[in-house]
Amino acid sequence: MAYSSGLLAIAVASLQQAPSPVTAAQQNPGQAAGQASEPPIVSDPEFDKALPPLSNDINAPLEPMIPVPVTPAGVPVAPQPTTVAPVPGAPASGTAANPTPVPNIPADLAQPLAPLASFDTTPLVDVAVKDEKAPEIRYETVIRGLDPLKLTAQFNGLSALKGGKGKAPNGTVIAARGREDEQLAIRLMKSLGYYDGTAVSTIETVPNDKTRVKAIVSATPGKQYKLGTIVVKADPTIPPTLIRDALPLKVGEPIDALRVQGAEANVALTLPQQGYPFAKVGERDILLDDLAGTGDYTLPVEVGARSSFGTTTTEGRLAFGAEHVRVLQRFKPGELYDNRKVDDLRAALVATGLFSTVSVEPKPTGNINPDGTEQVNLLVEQERGKPRSLSASAGYSTGQGVRVEGAFTHRNVFPPEGALIGTAVVGTQEQGVSGTFRRSNAGRRDRTVTLGAGVNHSNYDAFDAFTATLSGRISYDSTPLWQKKFTYAYGFEVVGTNESVYDFNRGERVRGTYFIAALPGQVQFDRSDSLLNPTKGYRLKLSVSPETSVRGAVRPYARTLIEASAYYPIGQSIVIAARVRAGAIPGIERDDLAPSRRYYGGGGGSVRGYGYQRLGPLDPQGNPVGGRSINEFAIEARYRFGNYGIVPFIDAGNAYSSVLPKGSDLRFGAGIGGRFYTNFGPLRVDVATPLNPRKGDGKVALYISIGQAF
Repeated sequence: MAYSSGLLAIAVASLQQAPSPVTAAQQNPGQAAGQASEPPIVSDPEFDKALPPLSNDINAPLEPMIPVPVTPAGVPVAPQPTTVAPVPGAPASGTAANPTPVPNIPADLAQPLAPLASFDTTPLVDVAVKDEKAPEIRYETVIRGLDPLKLTAQFNGLSALKGGKGKAPNGTVIAARGREDEQLAIRLMKSLGYYDGTAVSTIETVPNDKTRVKAIVSATPGKQYKLGTIVVKADPTIPPTLIRDALPLKVGEPIDALRVQGAEANVALTLPQQGYPFAKVGERDILLDDLAGTGDYTLPVEVGARSSFGTTTTEGRLAFGAEHVRVLQRFKPGELYDNRKVDDLRAALVATGLFSTVSVEPKPTGNINPDGTEQVNLLVEQERGKPRSLSASAGYSTGQGVRVEGAFTHRNVFPPEGALIGTAVVGTQEQGVSGTFRRSNAGRRDRTVTLGAGVNHSNYDAFDAFTATLSGRISYDSTPLWQKKFTYAYGFEVVGTNESVYDFNRGERVRGTYFIAALPGQVQFDRSDSLLNPTKGYRLKLSVSPETSVRGAVRPYARTLIEASAYYPIGQSIVIAARVRAGAIPGIERDDLAPSRRYYGGGGGSVRGYGYQRLGPLDPQGNPVGGRSINEFAIEARYRFGNYGIVPFIDAGNAYSSVLPKGSDLRFGAGIGGRFYTNFGPLRVDVATPLNPRKGDGKVALYISIGQAF
């Protein structure tokens, strides 16, 4: 400002030193001789008097300019001197000879401002007035330039224009949506490395239709930037290339946001699995080079100490102590830290059903092991939940009728994980009650010890039995958390049963009492991909139960059963499933066996289309009497679409009086089923019909249950 003010002062000073104005006669004497001279508009004294006084300081600030009054005709009026009455006690600002000039100010501007309190500060109320006559504008959305990048589908899912479903109250709303979609298109292009991408939205009218327009978003990607250099800033690891191997990015490939984020997530996932529980991935930096079209990528990583497992402790409102927690863990102290095993322990704790909340967190100790790793302890924080629960299930099938089962469970009445279960069954053909003690994770994870006692009444076409059972079982089972290739079970059974049986010698049904002692056992090899809904792989299972039946005499025998199933996927939606099963009971005659221990075919888990236990030898009254052997075959095509499925199937099989099953006299059933897939398994509804029925077999059989048939 000082420099500019100085220039103005110099210019004004030059103006004061300029020669006085001259008349036209002085400039042209010849003209003065023939014409009378005209008086000057402004005389020299008046002009000099109108000039303001100037300071000799060229850096002095500019003085305010006084506006010059103008007459209505546009002719400037010379300012009139005005005297201002002096304020008592104040120094005079001017004299009569040299009064202080005051500009002419309009009267309305010279008035003092009104006080703020006199203004109405009530905010305006925005009253929306709906013009029912105003037509609704419909528009068509057109996207250009994103198809080559395969971004159109993603754009459509996030588009404001698409979200408006082609309707808007006015054109302003359409334009606003278009501007949002411009930014969306730019963000999507940048996610693939097109950092120079631009997008423009336009609105075009549709000829002869004032209520329809076309909203167009045109995207121009520009060049795609590629990775120039890749630098990881981190402390040394073991192995040295651990981080770089876990970062699947290559120089020269496009800077794809999803791929970059996925690579960084893989680093964050891999390091805790390889002994670095406290590793943190920092904020990436990408430096773009416009000329080269590349981006130099830098990723900082805080590695932390390489660690191994130490001890496990627990705190909170405990359901069980640290000793039982260590039964559930699948690692030993001193092993290299692996976050997957920590997650597995957390899932196993949740699966007990004994906690409202539970967490497992690694805690550094600062203790260094001989191998150079730091010992990390695990802290399990528990908040025990409600241990009691009620459950119920229901089903129906032809031959078994309606069956409803309810259970009361206290999961931790005998800690740790000692459950007491009371069960009641009510059905049209079965009734019973039972009590079970179950110790889960008994000394080993997924090992279960069970003791049970119950009474039951079963009334079927094959037999009418009143049974009391005392049993025990030890099993090593697969679970949804840990599906094992090899499982086993073994135990004992003591059964007392009074049953109706057809006496072929007497030609009538009679009741008999049997006492049975058994040592059942089974092994299974499982290479399928799911317990409840397998889609590939196979299973093999062998069951053997040495038994003794006492009915006047001791008769030892063995019940054996072998089963194989396979699952083969065709595409993404169809699975071909097949099953073969065969069983034999050597060592005893059929009529010396309790009817409830014989083999029967037919039903939802056997040959569908036939009633429950209807396949096999029949008595003269047409009721099944069971056999000493059985064979079954089944094949079905499981077609799934979303949470639903359709399953056509064909089953075959029969039961025989002989010790070994035969290949003749097979009974076939065919049908179709529906599936509704839930998070705990598929709900199954099958309808089947016998293809070669015998007298007394129904035309249609219905089965409703949970889980696949096999």
